[in-house]
Amino acid sequence: MQSIIHQRLPLSLPTAAAAAKLVPSLSMSTSSQETAMEEKQQELINQVLTYHHQTKHSFTKYARSAPGLDWANQPNPFRRYLSSPLLPLPHPDHHIPTSPPYSSLFNSLPPPKPLSQTTISQLLHDSLALSAWKTAGYSTWSLRVNPSSGNLHPTEAYVISLLPKNSFLIGLASVFWREAWKYGERAFRYCNHDVGHAVAAVAMAAAGLGWDVRVLDGLGHEDLERLMGLGVFPKFHIPSRPVKGRMPELEFEHPDCVLLVFPSGSGEFEVDYARLRSAMVEFLNLEWKGKPNVLSKEHVCWDVIYRTAEAAMKPFEMGKELVAETFRSSGMISESCYKGFSLSEVVRKRRSAVDMDGVTVMGKETFYQILLHCMPSGFGVSGEKRGKQLALPFRALPWTCQVHAVLFVHRVEGLPNGLYFLVRNGDHFNDIKSSTKSEFKWAKPDGCPDDLPLYELEQGDCRELSKRLSCHQDIAADGCFSLGMVAHLEPTLRGIGAWMYPRLFWETGVLGQILYLEAHAVGVSATRIGCFFDDPVHEILGLQGSKFQSLYHFTIGGPVVDKRIMTLPAYPGPSCDA
Repeated sequence: MQSIIHQRLPLSLPTAAAAAKLVPSLSMSTSSQETAMEEKQQELINQVLTYHHQTKHSFTKYARSAPGLDWANQPNPFRRYLSSPLLPLPHPDHHIPTSPPYSSLFNSLPPPKPLSQTTISQLLHDSLALSAWKTAGYSTWSLRVNPSSGNLHPTEAYVISLLPKNSFLIGLASVFWREAWKYGERAFRYCNHDVGHAVAAVAMAAAGLGWDVRVLDGLGHEDLERLMGLGVFPKFHIPSRPVKGRMPELEFEHPDCVLLVFPSGSGEFEVDYARLRSAMVEFLNLEWKGKPNVLSKEHVCWDVIYRTAEAAMKPFEMGKELVAETFRSSGMISESCYKGFSLSEVVRKRRSAVDMDGVTVMGKETFYQILLHCMPSGFGVSGEKRGKQLALPFRALPWTCQVHAVLFVHRVEGLPNGLYFLVRNGDHFNDIKSSTKSEFKWAKPDGCPDDLPLYELEQGDCRELSKRLSCHQDIAADGCFSLGMVAHLEPTLRGIGAWMYPRLFWETGVLGQILYLEAHAVGVSATRIGCFFDDPVHEILGLQGSKFQSLYHFTIGGPVVDKRIMTLPAYPGPSCDA
């Protein structure tokens, strides 16, 4: 067992002599304090931007990583707290069709189900649980509902009971080492993609139960660490350069965010962060059970990951927040675009395609429908600003939309092949247009819905281009279309803070999760592409500087199924770790 002891500071007032010594520091001018704070903020932003540019791939050089995969030290994908009791959860009865149709959730949510062990189990089953096991030859591996780069799964989740009885919290934390084992310095990007996928997975599963989800972003890094009990991990001291050796402290969990899960349509649901923080003080007195298991015998520390994670830690924000935003439905062209799957069928049967067949053609109507569900503000009046995130699952994010998409259209019937741009926040339109090439057309394509801000930039066969930009991967050219997610980067960091850097990747992960689900729901597949050549993507668009940056790529099309791989049920699974 692990106990946490904290020391209370004395409450007595300082003596007169001691108080006199405080006067010089208290007389520091407000302007000097503000200058010091601004300099510190700039230092943090510069660290984040340094990481971002240092970890770019280019045609001549990839971001630093290990020269080969050290299979003997592949991290264990399952975190266990040894000696801590396990709580078996009831498995949903698949013979009772309780999951609503997938496509219906974008119009309205069902009545909220009561909070119970059974419904919480259903939520986890459809968001963060195992979805299947795969086996080929002598190898067996698990898949999860929430996807992950390289199937390495750095994201851990904690269910926390602290708030009123009709709500609860889910904490998300990342083990950077799991991704860094394979991807080296670029792993910090991929871990935060995965946080976004997990947020969207929880939001979608909660919607099926009539629940809403919101990231409680007023809490700071230390608050999250306390709330999830992550102080049990030994403190990690960052070396000055990459180091290899036995470093079990490298397996600590970095607290990312906490999600509030509560009934939809519950009216004004206010979170008072000061009161929440006060309640969390009691967590210091809790006896934390279990010792975290060791994931690898040896490690490689990529110091820039941990330096950047420190720079991007969010401070606590005093105040109150109304988290129950009005639900906004998404645009719907036709229900016939979908195959009639339930939510549970879509989220649990979603798979990442290993290859695309290069022949499947998507209908234009289906293409437009997928993009309508990618809009953060949902369906509204034509020309309305689309910055506020009110549609499912983007409504879980408390900031305005900062991510757009450049699309490479290859095989969409009735739509010319070429380069297109989806403007997901209308407030950025003029800035994007003036930042990209002057010769781009910026014309609405034929048959495009009025409330879908999709623009044709130029026509042409861009299959070879998208392949080359995606680290020469055929899968980017062999689908119906591929895309790159372009974030409003440096102005967001300068205007809000360095802590927005990981959150921009979360936003791309939420968008990526919808692309995964939409693809399966219409009868095709999707695959995330984390490996792409950053600045060559910007050059294609004519982007300069760090105002807009490509953070994540995707491809959607007809999958090639590898028949050598056998699928096994998720539970009970072939091992004790199931």
